[in-house]
Amino acid sequence: MAQPDSKKIFFENLSGAGKAIAVLTSGGDAQGMNAAVRAVVRMGLYVGAKVYFIHEGYQGMVDGGDNIKEASWESVSSMLQVGGTVIGSARCKEFRTHEGRLKAAHNLVQRGITNLCVIGGDGSLTGANLFREEWSELLGELVKKDLIASDAVQKYSALHIVGMVGSIDNDFCGTDMTIGTDSALHRIIEVVDAIMTTAQSHQRTFVLEVMGRHCGYLALVSALACGADWVLIPEMPPEDGWEDKMCQKLSANRAGMKRLNIIIVAEGAIDRNNKVITTEYIKNLVVKCLGFDTRVTILGHVQRGGTPSAFDRILASRMGVEAVLALLETTANTPACVVSLYGNQSVRLPLMECVQMTQEVQKAMDEKRFEEAVKLRGRSFENNLKTYKLLAHRKPESELPSSNFNVAVLNVGAPAAGMNAAVRSAVRVGISEGHKMFAVSDGFEGFYKGQIKEIKWADVGGWTGQGGSLLGTKRTLPAKHLEKIAEQMRKHNINALLVIGGFETCDRIKQSASGTKRRVFIIETMGGYCGYLASVGGLAAGADAVYIYEEPFDIKDLQANVEHLTEKMKTTIQRGLVLRNENSNDNYTTDFIYQLYSEEGRGVFDCRKNVLGHMQQGGAPSPFDRNFGTKISAKAMQWISKKLVETFRNGRVFANTEDSCCLLGMRRRALVFQPVVQLKDETDFVHRIPKEQWWLKLRPLMKILAKYKTSYDVSDSGQLEHVVRLRPTELEASVAM
Repeated sequence: MAQPDSKKIFFENLSGAGKAIAVLTSGGDAQGMNAAVRAVVRMGLYVGAKVYFIHEGYQGMVDGGDNIKEASWESVSSMLQVGGTVIGSARCKEFRTHEGRLKAAHNLVQRGITNLCVIGGDGSLTGANLFREEWSELLGELVKKDLIASDAVQKYSALHIVGMVGSIDNDFCGTDMTIGTDSALHRIIEVVDAIMTTAQSHQRTFVLEVMGRHCGYLALVSALACGADWVLIPEMPPEDGWEDKMCQKLSANRAGMKRLNIIIVAEGAIDRNNKVITTEYIKNLVVKCLGFDTRVTILGHVQRGGTPSAFDRILASRMGVEAVLALLETTANTPACVVSLYGNQSVRLPLMECVQMTQEVQKAMDEKRFEEAVKLRGRSFENNLKTYKLLAHRKPESELPSSNFNVAVLNVGAPAAGMNAAVRSAVRVGISEGHKMFAVSDGFEGFYKGQIKEIKWADVGGWTGQGGSLLGTKRTLPAKHLEKIAEQMRKHNINALLVIGGFETCDRIKQSASGTKRRVFIIETMGGYCGYLASVGGLAAGADAVYIYEEPFDIKDLQANVEHLTEKMKTTIQRGLVLRNENSNDNYTTDFIYQLYSEEGRGVFDCRKNVLGHMQQGGAPSPFDRNFGTKISAKAMQWISKKLVETFRNGRVFANTEDSCCLLGMRRRALVFQPVVQLKDETDFVHRIPKEQWWLKLRPLMKILAKYKTSYDVSDSGQLEHVVRLRPTELEASVAM
């Protein structure tokens, strides 16, 4: 693969030679921890450091011996797709004592380890910080006991700590998403989708309890992603008399021909008096008040299990690399930091600032300052709660504002998972804003043909989990039919348009390869001329090479990749994965690459190829797509409402400025409305891709983890920030859920 050409700062200036880094997982396990461990090990080895596993968390650090082992490149192969943590995790009472930490310090000094990467929750990270603060004192005691030489105090004078938050609860302040949260949401939504089919068959009400301890994130986002009738979370207990309101809503939904009800309860749910709300209490309440057939499902530890999602693998891989960079740059005066995700960027935050903010949330809840608790959870949590309330609870007609505006929504381009969630959100937010909402079938083709009808609140019930586009979508462009479209807009008095669309499964294959000896899979992905799917899919699946249009390659690059893979296959690496974007090169087709690898790898490995095709567009949307589609569409409708009011004069809407037609999308850390006319200079319209792609900076990371010598741009690597000034004040939104 071609080397990136950049004039920016590269990490070759940072050397890990002479340094020893240890990685451990502590507390509860979370899907994606193994991806983080793999990234720490390979990045550490790449920069020339020694890297050690600490098995069984802090217990292994205290016990020492074989629990602390040097890691090799091959020792983290085939662990990317494995759930849990292969190096083990254990809660350690002994480490909480001074004597236990003294033993741990002795074991680290014996191996020259002064850099720790801790993957765990707030308790694990707090323990690591205490260990760091006591380090000098502990070394002094070890010298007095003649357990280490006196010069070791100077040689190993400082212990450097970098943390990554591994927790399915997403209860740590300072990061949009913790490692394992997205995978847990996948498990929850899989169960909810399955339950909804049986509930609908028998007209049942299901009460589901999800994990999260004292954090309601999993319950809230699950409710948003499946369109639950009611959700109970500890940060915002229901008002007194909630039981009657809930039963009224369930009854109204049944009267509206809905055959099922879903109630989601966080395991830490409480009422306004801090009294626990149990699933059994809710079940008995529904049966007593409504007589509905009601069942309880407690998901339990199934939420922790299974294969990590692509999101968690990518998140953990990025965080692992960033953690090593942070350790290389740290000094004796650098505070312990935690590597976090904000928008699509990694940031570094002082560990104890995050811990203190997290503790403040619980304190606010204990003192019944619930509004403050929601705000302390972060803007992402707050926005999720506001969006859920907006979409789940319809205001009476008498309370709706009367805007006299008509708004149409349509899908264009290829179908994509999450489109239906976005349409549902747009319709319900629009109705809440007082607009009359119209649905356009089959994109612009349906628009000029007059396939337009009013769409009501109940019409989009149950759309969130549906794949494809229920409105229908075509690739027809509007240019040839502008007059007819304008005529339809006049006929229906449409004042605004919300257009959802574009320019108009590698994991299972890798697991299959894991069960074979010396086999390379050549996979073709979709994406047109955009290599995002191939690149990010490659990072998530641990690909050895990824070919894309944005990074030109030639026969020399192909030959170099084959030789590199051949060398790896001669060691303990038994499998390979190569991805090719469908339009990456006209001449170097998937068949050509397959034949080249097959011929050049003869006697070392054999090859298989697979063209994924339209299966990539099918299936139910992920929790991320449901949630992101819902929130971004709600924000778009609120923007439309604001613009309609601003441009309404003398009974008409005057939309004649640049900012009356905008694209809403993620830019670094925020959702930004950008006038479409400004996109002309930023877009390659021939190939239908942006001229600058933020994700291209992830490509060197993928190559490093595949053992290629390359450069890695660290100009965007996180400088140490502070929690209190992390969030922008305007247009703040998270790409995470």
